[in-house]
Amino acid sequence: MGYTVAVIGATGNVGREILQTLAERKFPADKVIALASDKSIGQEVSYGEDDILKVLDLNKFDFNGVDIVLSSPGAKVSAVHVPRAVAAGCVVIDNTSHFRMDPNVPLVVPEVNPQALAGFRKRNIVANPNGATIQMVMALKPLHERFTIRRVVVSTYQSVSGAGKEAMDELFTQTRAIFVNDPIAKSVFPKQIAFNVIPHIDSFMEDGSTREEWKMMVETKKILDPKMKVAATCVRVPTFIGHALSINIETEEPVSAEEARNILRASPGLSVIDQQSGEGYITPVEVAGDDSVYISRIREDISVENGLSLWCVADNLRKGSALNAVQIAELLVRDYLVE
Repeated sequence: MGYTVAVIGATGNVGREILQTLAERKFPADKVIALASDKSIGQEVSYGEDDILKVLDLNKFDFNGVDIVLSSPGAKVSAVHVPRAVAAGCVVIDNTSHFRMDPNVPLVVPEVNPQALAGFRKRNIVANPNGATIQMVMALKPLHERFTIRRVVVSTYQSVSGAGKEAMDELFTQTRAIFVNDPIAKSVFPKQIAFNVIPHIDSFMEDGSTREEWKMMVETKKILDPKMKVAATCVRVPTFIGHALSINIETEEPVSAEEARNILRASPGLSVIDQQSGEGYITPVEVAGDDSVYISRIREDISVENGLSLWCVADNLRKGSALNAVQIAELLVRDYLVE
């Protein structure tokens, strides 16, 4: 049986990656529909190597007859159009933050909590976590199962692609402007991003945290363990693709670097490259286009009784967004949507 699949936000960074991932993984789709806002109507997007899709108007689209929707616009757009799709009988996998903390919406990373998908029928919506959260819980899950993690302190180094195509354009334009001595123009970021880092992603909250930091905390608790304590500092850095995380954990059980290394090596979706040399760790530029979450710099933290530090890198457009959404769709088709 082939499915009819619609991709909302098909002209964005993640939408284009979703289309590519569907084709690469040979998702059982008889028909794929590209949807976006009215400013993108008529544009063409690639579906695999050979197929070109014309972008249709999301605002006027009738979702009747569509089986699965992969939604990756802004949260405000999802708030309007995801309920429309659900009312028409679709199952929606939403990549925005709008539905993630709804108690009736599963928040799923297939390698971490696939069992949560069992509750998707409550609203016919599955939420895709924040990209930085996805790669962090991928690293934490096997360690939590073995050692029981009490507390996580994470600092993120997030690429501009996480803020969209306009953000990537701004980094490119500012970098060029510095080399040719042109004025620096800012529109996406509050401060210059080229040759700089910005400790501010999403809006500020009353307690001084940003919403990105709050997302990492509450999403990790929902996915892994509500008792786990999480503190995050989220920073935008001048790289185009690939989020990096510096993660420090405290555990209930004694933890050694070697045992952690072996556990992580054996875990699905993870690749461990951890040698004490210039080639023995992974950086964001090396993960672009790769589906794995990479772990390096695994070491014991002697400042606490049971502590461990590690470095975690992944392509935020692949496993951090598109691939995770497509993997959810694959699980739905395999386990829940069969006749």
